[in-house]
Amino acid sequence: MKPDLAQPSPAAIDQALCERFRAVAHSPEGLFSYPTGLAGLRALDYPAEALAALPEDVLACYCGVGNPFAAGFPDPGETVLDVGCGAGVDTLVAAHYVGASGLVAGLEFSPEMVLRGQKNIRACGIAAVGFAQGRAERLPFADAAFDRVISNGVFNLVQDKTEALSEAHRVLKPGGLVQVADQILESDEAPACQLLPAGPGAGPEARAQQWAR
Repeated sequence: MKPDLAQPSPAAIDQALCERFRAVAHSPEGLFSYPTGLAGLRALDYPAEALAALPEDVLACYCGVGNPFAAGFPDPGETVLDVGCGAGVDTLVAAHYVGASGLVAGLEFSPEMVLRGQKNIRACGIAAVGFAQGRAERLPFADAAFDRVISNGVFNLVQDKTEALSEAHRVLKPGGLVQVADQILESDEAPACQLLPAGPGAGPEARAQQWAR
């Protein structure tokens, strides 16, 4: 019997992502193929001064794939949006730079990650930070609201990337910046069965689980 090659539905992908990040909200340790927590932050050359301002329990939540601040740090007084903020480590690093006169908003798809992020805000005692639940394809913010949009390892998971990037530009002020750290394919060749787990008859739901890893 040939395996069912139908693509996983959008709902199945959403469910797989929710299940994955429900576990990540507890702790990312051992759930990724790259360093997380403080080890990951140091490997990616995050500035020591910003890391020193955050509690160890907050730093332990980091699971980004890169360093969006490698392209530059926010200036004091800026408004910054972190798309797919997770538990908020990048959001809080941005808040360190914008200071009390700035504002940083984090948007996250997973409700459990939003709760973890809000807990991290309370642990840091930073007033000019807020988290909201939502999707990158439908940002719940006004046009031209932000000086800078950052994102870390999120757009590769978004199903409608064109719409998500369009939304990022919509909420930017004229002359604003987009700084993204993410994963891309290095070859035009199709990856070997990325969505097809081993074994015959694997259906779309199983492939959605694989896609979310």
